[in-house]
Amino acid sequence: MNNNTAPSPEFLPRDDGHQIAYHRLAGQSPGVIFCGGFMSDMTGTKAQTLEAHCAAQGRAFVRFDYLGHGQSSGKFADGTIGRWQEDSLAVFDELTEGPQVVVGSSMGGWISLLLALQRPERIQGLLLLAPAPDFTEQMFNQEFNDAERAQLKKHGRVLRPTDYGDQPYTITQNLINEARQQLLLTRDQIEVSCPVDIVHGMQDTDVAWQRSLLLTEKLRSQRVALHYIKQGDHRLSEPEDLKRLCHLVEGLWHPYPEEQH
Repeated sequence: MNNNTAPSPEFLPRDDGHQIAYHRLAGQSPGVIFCGGFMSDMTGTKAQTLEAHCAAQGRAFVRFDYLGHGQSSGKFADGTIGRWQEDSLAVFDELTEGPQVVVGSSMGGWISLLLALQRPERIQGLLLLAPAPDFTEQMFNQEFNDAERAQLKKHGRVLRPTDYGDQPYTITQNLINEARQQLLLTRDQIEVSCPVDIVHGMQDTDVAWQRSLLLTEKLRSQRVALHYIKQGDHRLSEPEDLKRLCHLVEGLWHPYPEEQH
C-alpha cells in the first residue's frame, strides 16, 4: 500500500483527553478487530492484509493504535499493559457491534486474551499470532542482565535495543509492576472458552514457541488449535504466513457447532 495515498485515521477520544487513532470498515458480522504488538502500529503488513481481505469479503474490520503507539496521542513510556487493554476495550465497545473475531499479534495476543476475559459474550473467536502473554515478566526475569535491573531500579526505566526499528524500547518499572496484575500463564486456568487458533514460528527468537504450548494447556476452551510453523519467525509476515492468516480468520467467522455430549 502506498502510504502517500493512505486515508487519514479517525480518532476515538478517551476520558483523560488522549485520542486513539483507528481505521474502521463497515460490513457484515462477525467483525474482525486487530490488536497489534509492543511498539508496533496499525500500518503493519498483517493488519493491512487483514483489512484488505475483510474489505473483499464485505466483513466489518477495525485496526487501531494503543496509547503512545503509531498515530495515537501520548508517550509510549507512559503506557502499561492495563492501559493498552483499556484502549482495546474502548475500541471494542465503541467501534464494533455484535460478535467479533479478535486477532492479536505478539503483545496483542496478551491484550486479546484480556479482552476475551472481559467481553466473553461477544467474542466469536481468537486468532493469536506468536502470542506473548506475560512477556514483561519473562523479560525481567530471564532477559535483563544485572546492570539493566540496577538501572531500572535506580532510574525507573531502561533502554533495550530492538531488531524492529532504529529506536530502542523504553522499558519502565511501572510497566513491569503493573503487568504483574495482568499475568495469565501463572493462573491454573485461563477462563477463555471461545474457539482459539494459535500460530507460532519455531524460529521465533523473541517469544519461545514452547510458551504457546503452555498457553494451550491453560486455556479453558476445548476448541484450541495450535499451528507450529517450523521455519516461521516472530513476524509471521511472509506471503504464506499472510495466506494462512486470512484462511484461519475466515474459519473463525463461521459459528462452531455446539459441543456434542
